[in-house]
Amino acid sequence: MTASAASAQSVRPLSTLEPVAEFGRHQPIGVAVSQQNRIFVTFPKKPKDYDFGLAEIVDGQRRPFPDALWNQWDSTKAASRWVNVQALFVDRNDHLWVLDPANPDDEAPLKEGVKLVHINLATNKVERIYRFEDLPRERSGLNDVRVDTEQQVAYLSDPKLAALVVLDLRTGRSRLVLQGHKSVLAAPGFVLRIDGKEVKDKNGKPFSSNVNGIALTHDFRYLYYRAINQTKLYRIATEALRDASLSPAQVAAQVEEIGEVGISHGMLADAAGNVYLTDSPGHAVRRVTPAGRLETVVQDARLLWPDSFGLGPGGYLYLTAAQIERTPKWNNGQDRVEYPFRLFRMKLP
Repeated sequence: MTASAASAQSVRPLSTLEPVAEFGRHQPIGVAVSQQNRIFVTFPKKPKDYDFGLAEIVDGQRRPFPDALWNQWDSTKAASRWVNVQALFVDRNDHLWVLDPANPDDEAPLKEGVKLVHINLATNKVERIYRFEDLPRERSGLNDVRVDTEQQVAYLSDPKLAALVVLDLRTGRSRLVLQGHKSVLAAPGFVLRIDGKEVKDKNGKPFSSNVNGIALTHDFRYLYYRAINQTKLYRIATEALRDASLSPAQVAAQVEEIGEVGISHGMLADAAGNVYLTDSPGHAVRRVTPAGRLETVVQDARLLWPDSFGLGPGGYLYLTAAQIERTPKWNNGQDRVEYPFRLFRMKLP
């Protein structure tokens, strides 16, 4: 795939959607699937309709993971409890990475609770917790994570700080990169419109997010990323992100604009080099192929704010439908969510 390559899209869906689990009034956000077909889902901390921050889905039912204690809400023990779990990722070694930005109900982060937790799925034990003490955690909003097991580096997005984050898994040190670059920023004045309605709060303030979803290619060479409130997809060579000797201008010079892909939240790359993108206005999942073609993978009215992806065995792509645009915050206090919340999957074409 080359820069500025995204071309005219195919609109004929290539796959169909099937439900995997229902969660009642519990809102799913992140999802990850292990090589053993274990399914994990995150649930954001809310004033009500909340019990587990992270659950394993077993026989369609939620079970607190890695145990009940981690899921017992206690703001005084934020360092060792789930606060507001966001993103999940299963790495090449079949280990689970859990990102907790510790910002319950979109409030300011509990600084001591900001963490990336590495869990060995063979033992279900926490192996290490990364604290991001070298970032301004009280202003952060870590959103998504991908892990390179060869270079021992994690890449994260932070829409609040308008930057990508590079975390050295050996030393635990992290750096902000591309902070404030045009590729990570929401376009000024860009307002999301879904089903004919602008996504705004009761004060008329539009939903807005800088860099949000990210995707790491399976050869670990490129990181794809974008803001929600704009329509372009970008990528950068991970070698440039890892090189701490480069100046901000030198890193920025390595950014490639792939092209126009519409609105998207979550992203994921598969082994064939396709980059999948959720599309809330279109109630769809699309992908950019290695040849640069934009294709519609699935389109379904049940895809209400399709949010995060997990790649499972057997060629299945899992995704959550978070229905964020239907929650009271964006509807003058009216709850327009179509319950129950669901997890879906589709067969990769």
